[in-house]
Amino acid sequence: MMLLTQVTDTAQKVIDTVNRAIQPVTTPAVPVDDLRFGDLLIKGGWVMIPIGILAVLGLVIFFERFFTIRKASKDESELMRQIKSSITAGKLDSAVAVARNSNSPLGRMLQKGLLRIGRPIKDIEGAIENVGKLEVSKLEKNIGILGIVAGIAPMFGFLGTISGVIKIFYDISKTNNYSMDVISGGLYQKMITSAAGLTVGIIAYVCYHILNMMVDKVILKLETDAIEFIDLLEEPSR
Repeated sequence: MMLLTQVTDTAQKVIDTVNRAIQPVTTPAVPVDDLRFGDLLIKGGWVMIPIGILAVLGLVIFFERFFTIRKASKDESELMRQIKSSITAGKLDSAVAVARNSNSPLGRMLQKGLLRIGRPIKDIEGAIENVGKLEVSKLEKNIGILGIVAGIAPMFGFLGTISGVIKIFYDISKTNNYSMDVISGGLYQKMITSAAGLTVGIIAYVCYHILNMMVDKVILKLETDAIEFIDLLEEPSR
């Protein structure tokens, strides 16, 4: 009976040993810190500074122009009605005052035309057209900078890519080590700067065309109202 017990114990030990041997070897999990957005920017290197400046510049220009153009595109039907009413009643001074007080691109265009009443229609049209060009140039102010940002931001990203590749080879030449620890710094810089440059460039490109479309709508509206004003002046002579 004792012999049977010893044999059983020995067999159990063998089974336990085999089970431990065939179990997969596991390594303790190394806690990985969450990668924060600020850490990513820092890993991008010095190229992130000009890319960040371009991003801030582009956003400032976009919002400043957006609100300016939107203000200029407000409905001016009431202004046109008041000026038409004053001209019909023969109150030229009242029409000029209404146009001056509107403080809008259309108001300044009509004011110049009203001050030219009595001259040939061609002179009035020319005066309105010249003021209109000045007003449009004011609306388009700094929009071209957005186009520049859209063009050079990806180029800075590409510059960061080249800088990251150079860093990888430099680190390898110093350590003669091809491990991921050595090349990860350059890879971070390469990928982060490329992504940042493309992101800023795409956003600036979209904002640039949004503003241009808004300006085109304002121009069309100004031209329509100017034609209506000229037609109003020509009515008595028909």
